[in-house]
Amino acid sequence: MNGLAGRAAIVTGSSRGIGRAIAIAMAAEGAAVAVTARTERVWDERLPGTIDETVAEIEAAGGRAIAIRADLSDEADRVRLVAEARAALGPITILVNNAAFTVPGTPSRPRPAQAAPSASAAPAGKPSWPSVATTPLRAYRRHFEMLFAAYELMQFVMPDMQQAGGGHIINITSGASRMPGEGPYPPRAPKTLSGYGGSKAALEHLTLTAAYEAVDPPIAVNALAPSTAIPTPGSNYYSREWGEYDSDANFAEAVVRLAQVDPQQVNGRILGHRDVLDGSFRSYVFGLLDSFHNSNAPVSG
Repeated sequence: MNGLAGRAAIVTGSSRGIGRAIAIAMAAEGAAVAVTARTERVWDERLPGTIDETVAEIEAAGGRAIAIRADLSDEADRVRLVAEARAALGPITILVNNAAFTVPGTPSRPRPAQAAPSASAAPAGKPSWPSVATTPLRAYRRHFEMLFAAYELMQFVMPDMQQAGGGHIINITSGASRMPGEGPYPPRAPKTLSGYGGSKAALEHLTLTAAYEAVDPPIAVNALAPSTAIPTPGSNYYSREWGEYDSDANFAEAVVRLAQVDPQQVNGRILGHRDVLDGSFRSYVFGLLDSFHNSNAPVSG
């Protein structure tokens, strides 16, 4: 298996979950992978996985990878990430923008004293679902820092891809970008993720714009969403109530295939992973919207 042999990839958010699975799958196909995230040691037992553990698994299987710690909300870290990856692995011709701000990735810090929670607040120890009414702007903005990171990382690696005669950028999105859909809504509709979903909607527009512009030479810029829920440490942090679901390994296989498509044939698409696996490459219809109003399960991806 060497469909990606001779190529260097950056996979963000690859200490655990979908990102880890993508990094491992790409290395198995011959790519040299820069594994990057903030997590160098586990701060919360509910969120296992570190960048060094991902690299160790790749190397144990005979692959090539390096671990680069980076906080993608930090502009200097974004610059350093690409510089270190390029110096160690060569020109970057695959970029997977997977990182997202969904759960804590650093040790908890003391919080200022607050008023006693209301009776409707989530029980102690169980994370509450953020809402527009209660989420402060600084927290909402953090989701969009990941969008800005994707934007800059694309800018940083595009010269490598142009010099190489092409490349592949895969932006990981989610059905949350289209939720809750149009109203009116049922009286007990489940919570949405306004910051997360909003940043994913913007990422999809960025995907289409970049694909439209990156034509000489063509660079394939596509967005990939889970066609069904994919349980990961991050999504399980909030809920373990799943209906139909798939594995992160299958999702990672879809990313590997997108990293090999002809930009003249598959470009500027928002796709579901199962449509990639079955070879149809149909534009993703967010079927999760239909189940959203009948389920309290979070959206994965």
